[in-house]
Amino acid sequence: MMDTVLSATLFGAQDLRMVEQPIGPLAPGMVRVRFGAGGICGSDLHYYRHGRTGDFVVTSPLVLGHEIAGEIVDIATDATDLKIGDRVAVNPSRWCGHCARCREGRQNLCENIYFMGSASKTPHMQGGFATYFDAVLDQCVKVSDSTPIAAAAMAEPLAVCLHAVNRAGLVEGRRGIVFGAGPIGLLTFLAAHRAGMAEIAVADVAAAPLAFARRLGADHIVDLSAGEEGLKDLAAERPFDVAFEVSGTTAGLSSAILNVRRGGTVVQIGNLPGGSIPVPANAVMAREINLKGSFRFGQEFEQAVRLIDKGKIDVLSIVTAQRPLSEALEGFLLALDRSQSVKVVLTAP
Repeated sequence: MMDTVLSATLFGAQDLRMVEQPIGPLAPGMVRVRFGAGGICGSDLHYYRHGRTGDFVVTSPLVLGHEIAGEIVDIATDATDLKIGDRVAVNPSRWCGHCARCREGRQNLCENIYFMGSASKTPHMQGGFATYFDAVLDQCVKVSDSTPIAAAAMAEPLAVCLHAVNRAGLVEGRRGIVFGAGPIGLLTFLAAHRAGMAEIAVADVAAAPLAFARRLGADHIVDLSAGEEGLKDLAAERPFDVAFEVSGTTAGLSSAILNVRRGGTVVQIGNLPGGSIPVPANAVMAREINLKGSFRFGQEFEQAVRLIDKGKIDVLSIVTAQRPLSEALEGFLLALDRSQSVKVVLTAP
């Protein structure tokens, strides 16, 4: 019987604690999920290091975690095809369904959205790095028994990347570059490749993730640690049609803008530091660059689950380590070390 819940809770910058407390009753219309696996995201790491990510600042204790999957252990609604014992990937987005953006099919821009493990709202919506957590029915997408639960937890980051590729428009037969070889960058590469992008380069300043990108099949590896000469040579050889900025740095966004062709497309996925930043805006104007934002995802979450369930994209290929939820702090510290890890997944304690 579940009497208590153990959660990885952030109290401030570099203050992550495992907190045990009594578990409350399940509210009507909700389902309760036993934690199976959860990926540590770049935004989780920003929260841990700085107590914020972008413009979202932690002002009260926050249970982290939004890349999550598990097993349903309780249901407080009759209107469901799900049952106790089902394994589910959990969409961390809770959309209102009735605002203007939801009605036009852009649920990720919902005016009333709540997102698990995020400080975007006050009070914050708690995340899923907990032995048990609750969700609404629509957040849960069933996965087959043959799908590893760690793979199911990767549906959320894959959905982010599928959405970014959709934002880029037609990519089939095009030449692209991904700035940032972290988990989202690598999954963006895999998503773009599956969408038919003919040639893809991956750029980063760190050797270890670049080597990983090479193993995954990137056509070109661009090491930016010593400058941008190699990048400029590659762009001069044949300009990039599309650039995905995933690094979350001002330099990455500037490089993306300056190294796509005239009339090319830049998709910003990375979460830049909060506040105003300098960018080569005149180049956007004079070269008619299509600069597009890509925020989370909409219906791509269910698409991501289907692709994982059918083995169409091997999301576990980027997982380099797993740690039990009870050792979340160790997992976070490992995830911060780019020389040792690409993607760290927490598993059931």
